[in-house]
Amino acid sequence: MERKEFLRSLGAGAAFALMFPCAQGCSKDGELETFPVSNGVDFTIDLDSALAAPLANNGGYISVKSSQDLTYFDIVVARNLQGELIAASKICSHQGTEEIRFISEDGGVFHCTTHQSRFAQDGTSLNLNTTSNPLKIFSTELDGTILRVFE
Repeated sequence: MERKEFLRSLGAGAAFALMFPCAQGCSKDGELETFPVSNGVDFTIDLDSALAAPLANNGGYISVKSSQDLTYFDIVVARNLQGELIAASKICSHQGTEEIRFISEDGGVFHCTTHQSRFAQDGTSLNLNTTSNPLKIFSTELDGTILRVFE
């Protein structure tokens, strides 16, 4: 069965569902797509909890994926090499993959493992893949052992 026949047999809705992720990841040469990060992020992390244990060490990070009040977010929270708690979108602004990590190279940077995009702690691009698309950075506020991450 040819692709066209296969897609026709699935129906328009199923074909769209299968093709949409592929079409979203493709762009014409020279074009950069902008990938939105949800608004309304505001959550807390108890730094004494077992899940937050990696944040006890400089260079440690955790991933926080959740949905609150119909708002979806995927965020990496890290303790940078100076001991400050920082947070950024885990969704790379280069092609929208959820692969941002914090690494201890070059003073501590956000790094996308998909296409090797690198971002400074303020979200600015450190390489050519993402010069016009900064990484979304979130505000953090520490009150005792409770870390608040918000916009």
